[in-house]
Formats: sequence, structure tokens, C-alpha cells
Amino acid sequence: MGTRMEVAQLESRMSSEDYRKLQGLFHDPSGAPRSLSRAEFINQAWSSVGCGSKEEYGLLFDSVVITQEHCGLLLDIDTLKEEGCIDWAGLCSFLLLELSDKMKNSRTSSVPCWMPPRTLTCPHRDPIQKVLHSQSSGQYLTVSKGGTVGQWGVDDMSLLQTYRLQNCTVTPKDLWVTDVVLLHNLNKIAVSFTSKEVCFYDILSEQNFSCKYKLQGLKFTPWCLDFWMDPSQPDQAVLTIGDIGGQVSGLYFTSAQISLFETLGLRKDSDSADIILWEELVRGKHHTCYTLTHQAHMPAWVRKVCYLGSLEAFVSCSTRPQTSMVIGWREKESSSLRVTSFSTKRGVWDMDHHRGLNLIATAGVDHMVLLWNPFVASEPVCALSGHASSVTAVCFMQTKQQLLSYSKDKVLCLWDVSSQLCVHRLVGVFPKTQEDTRTTLFLHEERQLLLLSFNSQLLLLETVKEDRKTSSHEHPVTCVLYNSLFRQVVSSDSASSVICWLADTGRKVKQFHRCHGNSEISTMAQDGTQTRLFTAGTDGEVKVWDFKGRCLHRMNAGLGRAVRISQILLLQRSILVMGWERMLTVFRLHSFSQSFVEPSEWKGGVQHRSSVICAAFQPPHTLVTGSYDGEVIMWNSSTEMVLGKLHPHKEGKTFSS
Repeated sequence: MGTRMEVAQLESRMSSEDYRKLQGLFHDPSGAPRSLSRAEFINQAWSSVGCGSKEEYGLLFDSVVITQEHCGLLLDIDTLKEEGCIDWAGLCSFLLLELSDKMKNSRTSSVPCWMPPRTLTCPHRDPIQKVLHSQSSGQYLTVSKGGTVGQWGVDDMSLLQTYRLQNCTVTPKDLWVTDVVLLHNLNKIAVSFTSKEVCFYDILSEQNFSCKYKLQGLKFTPWCLDFWMDPSQPDQAVLTIGDIGGQVSGLYFTSAQISLFETLGLRKDSDSADIILWEELVRGKHHTCYTLTHQAHMPAWVRKVCYLGSLEAFVSCSTRPQTSMVIGWREKESSSLRVTSFSTKRGVWDMDHHRGLNLIATAGVDHMVLLWNPFVASEPVCALSGHASSVTAVCFMQTKQQLLSYSKDKVLCLWDVSSQLCVHRLVGVFPKTQEDTRTTLFLHEERQLLLLSFNSQLLLLETVKEDRKTSSHEHPVTCVLYNSLFRQVVSSDSASSVICWLADTGRKVKQFHRCHGNSEISTMAQDGTQTRLFTAGTDGEVKVWDFKGRCLHRMNAGLGRAVRISQILLLQRSILVMGWERMLTVFRLHSFSQSFVEPSEWKGGVQHRSSVICAAFQPPHTLVTGSYDGEVIMWNSSTEMVLGKLHPHKEGKTFSS
């Protein structure tokens, strides 16, 4: 088989040492450069380099020699394969071009197209501390430092209602929310306050946002929260608290669906909330909840916390360089956490975890975005450099290998994790604010929207959405080809579009729009080198393209008329076009010196009694054509003379010559 669909391409699997061995083949014993034929390259590369099969080295040679020598139409590739030679410079040029195309396709295919940003009318007068999305209702919640809750609509992001969180522990003017987290499937939110307490509010009760529990008596002011629920056992859940004393605390709930805490004998305050004391949890007074803590960040503030259920570990970060990121590993039959510290130059403001890649991204005070393997604390997997000021927020796109990062100088970067490149930068669209502005970033990947808060301002960024989601063409597909040279599927549709897809991944890599204007593409073909694509439009023209989307020639098959072309057949020295009349339309190879090509005369004249709709060719000189009425004619393609005819529905002899 001439493809490499189920394994990585040979050139991608080869190491630097393999390439050094390959380079040595292109020098003779005296050190002078030399070229290799196809047979020499395959045999010597396979024996000295290994790594791949002879078939794969043959495919690599064919790709290089075509790129190196082919600059026009060449209908017979076998001659090129046998007579062509490649040198080291030609091989390097091909590899660089292929890498360039891969990088370009990776960038252009995955870069979002943002709509103009929209500033939402906001009810908040003080900084927004958190943006949440409720999966049950589909609505969005914003919570400010002063305890104001904004409820936003799903479709148009309009403000639906405004609420005020009640907390009788402090006066309204002293109320200060530090963080909020949504308790999935429990219809509750947990809110941390500077009064050293965490309150749990019902969001679907008759009295909206009524306080159900108050966790009081915390040693330090809680600064950040996270909530995780086991998807297979919803009763098992973990609330994580990070505080300004450098402590990370995990609250394990064992019957979360029934009740977070035991309510027997609990005190109530004037908000009718059950009071839970932290000391009681530490002593194990509540059988439905127990705690684990570590103080690795002390004395720095914990800036972000999260619990990773897949690792059974707490991840946290701080701006203290020695403990920029800390992972607290939960160990079986142990009441303590095993702690691993990750250091950076100046500390970390934010972090996020990609579940599929199992990588943790950190937003550095030193302008760097680092990617970490959670099991390797000695050094990061890679560093993403491109920001000119401190990075304050990072967020993975979980369905893609991409990462968003935002810095203090109001630059939003989109990174491709696999290539470690910044594929998009968004600047100049964010509001002018002071340097100490509180900024939050919320990504709703399913709806492809981004919400950013700047103190009390809320900015909405949405990507341009197609009218409907399509996995292939939006219009009927008219023809499909396979290109073994580029390992791509090429398809056309009735809207005159051509799309190229990677066969092994299904990813769209190129799309050419309006190839024949408003005319439908009826059929396609490729030349022998598979570097030229022929498209036939119902406008009567056949166009010749390269795979960069450039139209090289226009073939006037219909002589200015709109005709229905059924097939394009490439012979050794000519091209046949058929489908609308009784005689074959032929284009000689020597005519392609001009961009607009006129047809030549078919020497055999009119032989069919109905329109010729299909044909087949068997080298060296046998051509067979079939017409609409069922007649089949055999030709000598060199002389263009008839060899014989097969007549349909005729008694007795059906073959004539």
C-alpha cells in the first residue's frame, strides 16, 4: 500500500541521530556531495538508518523528487520515479516545506475568530470576584466583593435578576466576599468571607440564596475555593480551601447528596443557618465530613486551589518562589498529605490542569507560562514565553490541546500546547484600567465564549459561530479522491468548494471556495504526480490547481457553453473530457504553455450515437469509452482510431471492428 495512515509518518518518527546517518548517505567516501537514485536511496537508507520500511523510504523519495523537479503538468509519474535523483539539499527543502505547512495548518485551523467585544450592563459597584455557570439552569452567575449576585440569561447574556447575599456575622458595609464556588448537582454555592467563615447558600430555594450552613472558626481568612464531585459516586465530594496563612484544607464529604454536615444538635444564627465549627470537623465530630490539611505555602497567601480526582491530590499556588506550586498527595490509610513543592523564579498567580494531557499550567509573576508534569517537580515540561508582564490567569481548553493566558498589560494569548507556540494574540480590545485592577477570566468552552471582569466591568468575547455545525460539507458532495502523496482526502461539493482532509485524523487542512463561481463541481481528477488537481464545473470549464489553491490553467471544454462534465481522464500525453456530446474533447499536453487552454481535434471523430459519459485507460494504448445508450467502443489512444465496438441490445453478434 502507498500510504502511512495508521502510524506516524517516517520523517516524524526519525530522531536527530537518524537524520545524521541519512545525511551521511549523500556524501561519497571522499566527502563530496552526491545524489541518489530511488533504488540507491531505499536500499542504503533502510540498511544504515533503519527506523522505517523500504516502502516508507520509497514514499519519502517520491515526495522529495516531485517537489524538487516537478514544476508543471506531468501525467506519467513512473518515469519521474525511475529517472529522478535526490540530494541532501532537496531532502532538507522538502522537510522544511512540510514542517512549515504543518505549522501553518495547525495555526489557521484552530485559531478562533472573535466577534467584537461587548461590555455587559453590570449591577456590581465593587470588583467581581467570580463568574460561574450553572449546568442545571444554563444561567451565569457573577458575585462581587460586596456580596451582590447577578443572574444572567443563557441566550443573550442579559441581566435577569440581582440578589444580595445575607450574612448576619458582619455588617453589610464590612461584608467582603473572597471567593465563590458552585456545588454541582447540590444546587448550592459556597462563599468565603474575610470574617473567617465559609457559608453555603441554596440557589433554588423559595427564598433565593438563603444560607443553609456556616462553617466558622477558621484559623486564617479563606482566600480561594474549589469543589470536586466524584462523577461515579455523587455522594463523594471534596471542598478545598486556601487561606492567607498558607494553609490548604480539604473537606471530604461522604454523603453530599443527602446532607453535607450532620445537623443534630447544631446551633442556628439569625439567618437560620446551621453553625458548623472548624474545630469540630478537625476532631471528627461530623461522621459525614472529615478534613486533611497542609501548610506548605506558609507564610505566603494561597492564590488558587483545586482538587484533582484523577490524581487524588490537592494542587495550590502562591507568589512565594520556593512554593510557587504545591501538590498535596492523599495517601491511603494516612491522616496527612505527602507534599511536593515546585519552585519558580518569582512565584505564581494562577494555575489550571488539563485532564487529557495531565499537564498543569502556571501563570508566573516573571511573565512566563510554565507547563508541568505533576510527577516531576525538578523542572517544567516547557516554558511558553511571549508575555511582557506578569501573567495573572491561565485556562486550558479541555477539548483541544490549547491554553489561554492573560497578563497585566491586557494581552490575551492562545497557545498550541503540542507545538508550544502562541497561535493568537488579542490586544487593544480590553478597557483601560489601573494596574491593581482585579481581573478574572471565565471560559465556557461549550458555547465558545469568554467572560473577563475588570473590577466591576464585565466583558463578553464570543467566537464567530457557523449557522449550523457540520462534520463535512454544507452542500451535497459531488466527488471524492484520495491523494497518497499528501495522505489527504480531497472532496468537492455542489457549492463549488474543494476541501482537503487529513485521512488519519479527519482534520480539515485546506478549503478552496467558489472554484467555479456559482457553478457546481461535477467531477475531479489528479495528474500522475498527484500535485495537480483538475475540477470540472457545470460552467463548461475544467480548471487545474496546485494544492496551495492556485489556479494554473483553465481548459475551455464547453467552448463557452455551460455543459455537464461527467469525467476527466488523464492519458500519457493528453487529457480527455466527456459527458455532454458524442465526441471526446481532447487537450494535448503541449497546449498547456498558456493559462487558457483550447481543446484539440479528436482524430477518431464521432463514433458514438449518444453522449460519451465514461472512459477507462489501460497502458500502453488501450482506451475504452461508454455512451449513454449503452454502447462501448475500444480505441488505440496513440492513433485515436477505433479498434472495435460493443453494441447493446442486438441479437447475434455484438462486437464489430
